[in-house]
Amino acid sequence: MIRRGLANGALPSGLETVLLYNLTLFMAQITLIEMTSSAIVARKEVNMPPQPSSDALIYQSGFGNEFSTEALPDALPVGQNSPQKVPYGLYTELLSGTAFTVPRAESRRTWMYRIKPSANHPEYHRLTKQVTGREPGPINPNRLRWNPFDVPSEPTDFLDGLTTIAATSPAEQTSGVSVHLYQANVSMTRAFFNADGEWLIVPQQGGLKITTELGVLAIEPEEIAVLPRGLKFRIELLDASASGYICENHGCALRLPDLGPIGSNGLASPRDFLTPVARYEDLDQPEILVQKFLGELWATDLDHSPFDVVAWHGNNVPYKYDLRRFNTLGTVSFDHPDPSIFTVLTSPGTAQGQANIDFVIFPPRWMVAENTFRPPWFHRNRMNELMGLIKGAYDAKAEGFVPGGVSLHNCMSAHGPDNASTEQAIAADLAPHKIDQSMAFMFETGSVLRASRHALDCPQRQQDYDACWAGMGKTFDPGSP
Repeated sequence: MIRRGLANGALPSGLETVLLYNLTLFMAQITLIEMTSSAIVARKEVNMPPQPSSDALIYQSGFGNEFSTEALPDALPVGQNSPQKVPYGLYTELLSGTAFTVPRAESRRTWMYRIKPSANHPEYHRLTKQVTGREPGPINPNRLRWNPFDVPSEPTDFLDGLTTIAATSPAEQTSGVSVHLYQANVSMTRAFFNADGEWLIVPQQGGLKITTELGVLAIEPEEIAVLPRGLKFRIELLDASASGYICENHGCALRLPDLGPIGSNGLASPRDFLTPVARYEDLDQPEILVQKFLGELWATDLDHSPFDVVAWHGNNVPYKYDLRRFNTLGTVSFDHPDPSIFTVLTSPGTAQGQANIDFVIFPPRWMVAENTFRPPWFHRNRMNELMGLIKGAYDAKAEGFVPGGVSLHNCMSAHGPDNASTEQAIAADLAPHKIDQSMAFMFETGSVLRASRHALDCPQRQQDYDACWAGMGKTFDPGSP
């Protein structure tokens, strides 16, 4: 009856109006349930674990998109970026991640519509408490490895729990990287932004809720988050403590690697990258805002929440990615392919084909190569490799490299499988087998990573790291090819 009335152009009345209203609400609820169910099914189709229960958040899908989102209806101006009068009495603000004149494909910028402009703050003052490990150590060409750093016993938030392990160059350079560890046991109450580069956060233990100017992200181990240079954020813990790794990229923004002969699909899919939707706080209360500038921490006092962006559009955005969604490629015949096939994100360098930073993972995968030494081969590399382990074991290190640990092999440092892994690989039955329940990663950069003085002197450094290759047996027999 309702359908017939609508089809004939007649407006329902009385009871029909009530029925139509309830039917509309019911259909909207069904649509929402179907959308949620589809998202859950999409994860289960490829054996993906569900999102943590704390991550009841909405995201926009895609990589490098021109996103647009508003927390209030019609808050985004139509047809222009900076109208004389912004809806709801908001202020217009532009966050530029690149120079105005870069090629259009490289441009990164986001227009924000906020309750108060970021310029509304007093002078910054240098903090007494600085990042641990800011001072570079003496030149050291040795192979280095560290045990996991302990979470402090005293209350420590994400910012106070930062430790710099190594860096390629001073923070004022427009290329290079710095690598930090974090250990925290309390949530941040301060806000923070990093003027020195974008952050790639790799949790190893404990989930994180990241409130940013552009919305909220939640990540857990085996997920990552990328936060643009200059974006304000606050990190709260979803567990009793949290620890992990940070790659601070001083160069060009991270992007997906070219696929070349792989084709149009494979590795990390653009649709699996998630960006938050607009969310704002309208709070008139004291707030401390900290920034990292040329490696130092400085703070100012605000009288309002810095997370007051009601609407925004652009492509200079925070995002998250689930490493378990990576489409891993490998050989189905013989030999061990180059690790570049495991690249998730890359920041291009000045030399063609040589990255400023590659973020590479070693996820669960099948090993099927015939007549092949299956672990990574012994290697001396033009590039510089810093590795971390999120969980499990790494196939080139039978022991000593544990979750939360770090290893550093700089340019031309000879490295490869340890003695135990080598002997096992040579004697192994080459039936197909799966490396499972493991997730290692590598930050590979074209510039030498100089370990901090703190990293060289701290008790977590394994002073006997070279011993894992000592006494390697001589198996050469000139009479037996």
